[in-house]
Amino acid sequence: MKTQVYAHRGASGYAPENTIAAFRRAIDMGADGIELDVHLSRDGRLVVIHDETVDRTSNGRGYVRDKTLKELRELDFSFGVDGFAGEKIPTLEEVYALLTPTGLKINVEIKSDIVLYPGIESALVELQKQAGMAGRILYSSFNHYSLRTLRSFDPGCKIGLLYSGILADPWVYAKYMDANALHPQFRALLMPGLFENCLKEGLELNVWTVNTPEYLEKCIGAGCTAVITNYPDVARGIRDRMGA
Repeated sequence: MKTQVYAHRGASGYAPENTIAAFRRAIDMGADGIELDVHLSRDGRLVVIHDETVDRTSNGRGYVRDKTLKELRELDFSFGVDGFAGEKIPTLEEVYALLTPTGLKINVEIKSDIVLYPGIESALVELQKQAGMAGRILYSSFNHYSLRTLRSFDPGCKIGLLYSGILADPWVYAKYMDANALHPQFRALLMPGLFENCLKEGLELNVWTVNTPEYLEKCIGAGCTAVITNYPDVARGIRDRMGA
Protein backbone atom coordinates (compact mmCIF):
# COMPACT_ATOMS: atom_id res chain seq x y z
CA MET A 1 0.00 0.00 0.00
CA LYS A 2 1.33 3.42 -0.91
CA THR A 3 2.30 5.88 1.79
CA GLN A 4 -0.61 8.10 2.75
CA VAL A 5 -0.26 11.88 2.97
CA TYR A 6 -1.88 13.52 5.99
CA ALA A 7 -2.14 17.30 6.09
CA HIS A 8 -0.74 18.48 9.44
CA ARG A 9 -3.29 20.82 11.06
CA GLY A 10 -4.59 21.04 7.51
CA ALA A 11 -2.38 22.41 4.77
CA SER A 12 -0.77 24.59 7.41
CA GLY A 13 2.14 25.54 5.20
CA TYR A 14 -0.31 27.62 3.16
CA ALA A 15 -3.18 28.62 5.46
CA PRO A 16 -3.64 29.29 9.19
CA GLU A 17 -3.29 26.00 11.06
CA ASN A 18 -6.34 24.08 12.27
CA THR A 19 -8.80 26.31 10.44
CA ILE A 20 -11.49 25.51 7.90
CA ALA A 21 -9.35 27.34 5.33
CA ALA A 22 -6.42 25.00 5.99
CA PHE A 23 -8.63 21.92 5.76
CA ARG A 24 -10.17 23.10 2.50
CA ARG A 25 -6.71 23.73 1.08
CA ALA A 26 -5.68 20.18 2.05
CA ILE A 27 -8.73 18.77 0.27
CA ASP A 28 -7.89 20.77 -2.86
CA MET A 29 -4.29 19.51 -2.73
CA GLY A 30 -5.41 15.90 -2.74
CA ALA A 31 -4.37 14.91 0.77
CA ASP A 32 -5.37 11.40 1.82
CA GLY A 33 -6.15 12.50 5.35
CA ILE A 34 -6.27 15.36 7.82
CA GLU A 35 -4.45 15.64 11.14
CA LEU A 36 -5.94 18.02 13.71
CA ASP A 37 -5.95 18.78 17.45
CA VAL A 38 -8.82 19.05 19.91
CA HIS A 39 -9.40 20.75 23.28
CA LEU A 40 -12.51 21.44 25.33
CA SER A 41 -13.86 24.96 25.80
CA ARG A 42 -15.20 26.14 29.16
CA ASP A 43 -18.72 25.23 28.05
CA GLY A 44 -17.68 21.74 26.97
CA ARG A 45 -17.39 22.20 23.19
CA LEU A 46 -14.79 20.27 21.20
CA VAL A 47 -12.71 22.95 19.50
CA VAL A 48 -9.91 22.50 16.99
CA ILE A 49 -6.71 24.19 18.09
CA HIS A 50 -3.20 22.95 18.86
CA ASP A 51 -2.06 24.93 21.90
CA GLU A 52 -3.53 24.99 25.38
CA THR A 53 -3.76 28.77 25.04
CA VAL A 54 -4.92 31.02 22.22
CA ASP A 55 -1.88 33.29 22.55
CA ARG A 56 0.20 32.00 19.61
CA THR A 57 -2.47 31.50 16.95
CA SER A 58 -4.97 34.29 17.64
CA ASN A 59 -5.17 37.93 18.64
CA GLY A 60 -6.31 36.95 22.13
CA ARG A 61 -4.76 35.61 25.29
CA GLY A 62 -5.63 32.93 27.81
CA TYR A 63 -6.38 29.24 28.14
CA VAL A 64 -8.88 27.53 25.87
CA ARG A 65 -10.41 25.84 28.95
CA ASP A 66 -11.25 29.26 30.42
CA LYS A 67 -13.19 30.55 27.41
CA THR A 68 -16.63 29.67 26.09
CA LEU A 69 -17.11 28.89 22.42
CA LYS A 70 -18.71 32.32 21.98
CA GLU A 71 -15.65 33.99 23.48
CA LEU A 72 -13.31 31.94 21.31
CA ARG A 73 -15.33 32.88 18.21
CA GLU A 74 -14.70 36.55 18.89
CA LEU A 75 -10.98 36.07 18.24
CA ASP A 76 -9.11 36.21 14.94
CA PHE A 77 -7.26 32.96 14.24
CA SER A 78 -5.63 34.05 10.97
CA PHE A 79 -2.23 33.65 12.67
CA GLY A 80 -0.94 36.67 10.76
CA VAL A 81 -1.21 34.93 7.39
CA ASP A 82 -2.06 37.35 4.57
CA GLY A 83 -5.48 36.88 3.04
CA PHE A 84 -7.07 35.11 6.00
CA ALA A 85 -8.07 37.94 8.31
CA GLY A 86 -11.01 37.06 10.52
CA GLU A 87 -10.54 33.29 10.34
CA LYS A 88 -12.39 31.67 13.25
CA ILE A 89 -11.65 28.69 15.44
CA PRO A 90 -13.71 25.71 14.23
CA THR A 91 -15.55 23.14 16.28
CA LEU A 92 -14.76 19.51 15.59
CA GLU A 93 -18.38 19.07 14.53
CA GLU A 94 -17.89 21.67 11.79
CA VAL A 95 -14.72 19.97 10.57
CA TYR A 96 -16.51 16.62 10.39
CA ALA A 97 -19.30 18.26 8.37
CA LEU A 98 -16.71 19.58 5.92
CA LEU A 99 -14.86 16.28 5.60
CA THR A 100 -17.81 13.84 5.58
CA PRO A 101 -18.43 13.96 1.82
CA THR A 102 -14.72 13.80 0.94
CA GLY A 103 -13.97 10.32 2.26
CA LEU A 104 -10.70 11.57 3.76
CA LYS A 105 -9.39 9.89 6.88
CA ILE A 106 -9.00 11.94 10.03
CA ASN A 107 -6.30 11.79 12.70
CA VAL A 108 -7.71 13.44 15.83
CA GLU A 109 -5.00 14.28 18.35
CA ILE A 110 -6.41 14.56 21.86
CA LYS A 111 -4.50 17.40 23.53
CA SER A 112 -4.83 16.12 27.07
CA ASP A 113 -1.15 15.77 27.94
CA ILE A 114 -0.70 19.21 29.56
CA VAL A 115 -4.22 20.29 30.47
CA LEU A 116 -6.47 17.44 31.55
CA TYR A 117 -10.00 17.60 30.16
CA PRO A 118 -12.34 15.33 32.12
CA GLY A 119 -14.98 14.00 29.75
CA ILE A 120 -13.18 14.74 26.48
CA GLU A 121 -12.97 11.07 25.52
CA SER A 122 -16.70 10.39 25.96
CA ALA A 123 -17.48 13.62 24.08
CA LEU A 124 -15.34 12.49 21.16
CA VAL A 125 -17.01 9.09 20.97
CA GLU A 126 -20.47 10.66 21.13
CA LEU A 127 -19.67 13.14 18.35
CA GLN A 128 -18.19 10.36 16.22
CA LYS A 129 -21.51 8.49 16.47
CA GLN A 130 -23.61 11.57 15.77
CA ALA A 131 -21.50 12.51 12.73
CA GLY A 132 -21.44 8.97 11.33
CA MET A 133 -17.64 8.94 11.30
CA ALA A 134 -17.08 5.41 12.61
CA GLY A 135 -14.14 3.76 10.89
CA ARG A 136 -12.68 6.99 9.52
CA ILE A 137 -10.98 8.32 12.64
CA LEU A 138 -7.62 7.45 14.16
CA TYR A 139 -7.21 8.96 17.60
CA SER A 140 -3.72 9.82 18.83
CA SER A 141 -2.29 11.46 21.91
CA PHE A 142 0.86 11.89 23.96
CA ASN A 143 -1.40 11.01 26.91
CA HIS A 144 -1.73 7.26 26.51
CA TYR A 145 -4.05 7.03 29.52
CA SER A 146 -6.47 9.20 27.55
CA LEU A 147 -6.38 6.70 24.70
CA ARG A 148 -7.05 3.88 27.12
CA THR A 149 -10.03 5.82 28.50
CA LEU A 150 -11.28 6.37 24.95
CA ARG A 151 -11.19 2.62 24.39
CA SER A 152 -13.38 2.09 27.44
CA PHE A 153 -16.13 4.05 25.65
CA ASP A 154 -15.45 2.63 22.20
CA PRO A 155 -13.53 -0.68 22.27
CA GLY A 156 -13.31 -0.73 18.49
CA CYS A 157 -11.77 2.69 17.96
CA LYS A 158 -8.34 3.00 16.36
CA ILE A 159 -5.56 4.53 18.47
CA GLY A 160 -2.04 5.73 17.68
CA LEU A 161 0.62 6.29 20.31
CA LEU A 162 2.31 9.66 19.90
CA TYR A 163 5.84 10.00 21.22
CA SER A 164 9.02 11.97 20.70
CA GLY A 165 12.59 10.88 21.20
CA ILE A 166 13.87 7.34 20.81
CA LEU A 167 12.13 4.48 22.61
CA ALA A 168 13.50 0.98 23.00
CA ASP A 169 11.25 -1.54 21.21
CA PRO A 170 8.20 0.74 20.96
CA TRP A 171 6.35 -1.95 18.99
CA VAL A 172 6.36 -4.11 22.13
CA TYR A 173 4.73 -1.33 24.12
CA ALA A 174 2.26 -0.72 21.28
CA LYS A 175 1.13 -4.34 21.41
CA TYR A 176 0.79 -4.10 25.19
CA MET A 177 -1.48 -1.08 24.68
CA ASP A 178 -3.35 -2.88 21.90
CA ALA A 179 -2.60 0.13 19.70
CA ASN A 180 -3.14 0.25 15.97
CA ALA A 181 -0.30 2.62 15.20
CA LEU A 182 2.87 4.29 16.37
CA HIS A 183 3.26 8.03 15.75
CA PRO A 184 6.94 8.88 16.20
CA GLN A 185 8.75 12.09 15.34
CA PHE A 186 10.29 11.44 11.93
CA ARG A 187 13.89 11.19 13.18
CA ALA A 188 12.89 8.01 15.03
CA LEU A 189 13.20 6.26 11.66
CA LEU A 190 16.94 6.30 12.31
CA MET A 191 16.34 3.66 14.99
CA PRO A 192 17.22 0.24 13.55
CA GLY A 193 14.34 -2.16 13.16
CA LEU A 194 11.46 0.25 13.72
CA PHE A 195 9.83 -0.14 10.33
CA GLU A 196 10.50 -3.87 10.06
CA ASN A 197 9.06 -4.64 13.50
CA CYS A 198 6.00 -2.46 12.99
CA LEU A 199 5.34 -4.32 9.75
CA LYS A 200 5.82 -7.66 11.50
CA GLU A 201 3.41 -6.71 14.30
CA GLY A 202 0.80 -5.27 11.94
CA LEU A 203 1.21 -1.72 13.24
CA GLU A 204 0.79 1.43 11.22
CA LEU A 205 3.78 3.77 11.29
CA ASN A 206 2.66 7.38 10.87
CA VAL A 207 5.50 9.88 11.21
CA TRP A 208 5.34 13.58 12.08
CA THR A 209 6.04 16.33 11.03
CA VAL A 210 7.85 15.70 7.74
CA ASN A 211 8.31 18.88 5.71
CA THR A 212 11.61 18.70 3.82
CA PRO A 213 12.01 16.81 0.53
CA GLU A 214 14.99 14.93 1.99
CA TYR A 215 13.04 13.41 4.87
CA LEU A 216 9.86 12.97 2.86
CA GLU A 217 11.86 10.80 0.46
CA LYS A 218 13.35 8.83 3.37
CA CYS A 219 10.01 8.21 5.05
CA ILE A 220 8.20 7.32 1.85
CA GLY A 221 11.12 5.16 0.71
CA ALA A 222 11.07 3.31 4.02
CA GLY A 223 7.43 2.42 3.44
CA CYS A 224 5.85 4.39 6.27
CA THR A 225 2.09 4.05 6.44
CA ALA A 226 1.65 7.82 6.43
CA VAL A 227 3.63 11.04 6.49
CA ILE A 228 2.08 13.95 8.40
CA THR A 229 3.17 17.17 6.71
CA ASN A 230 2.42 20.88 6.41
CA TYR A 231 2.89 20.58 2.63
CA PRO A 232 0.62 17.81 1.29
CA ASP A 233 1.13 18.87 -2.31
CA VAL A 234 4.91 18.50 -2.00
CA ALA A 235 4.56 15.11 -0.31
CA ARG A 236 2.18 13.87 -2.99
CA GLY A 237 4.55 15.02 -5.72
CA ILE A 238 7.46 13.15 -4.16
CA ARG A 239 5.37 10.03 -3.58
CA ASP A 240 4.15 10.04 -7.19
CA ARG A 241 7.65 10.57 -8.53
CA MET A 242 8.97 7.70 -6.41
CA GLY A 243 6.07 5.47 -7.37
CA ALA A 244 5.65 4.55 -3.71
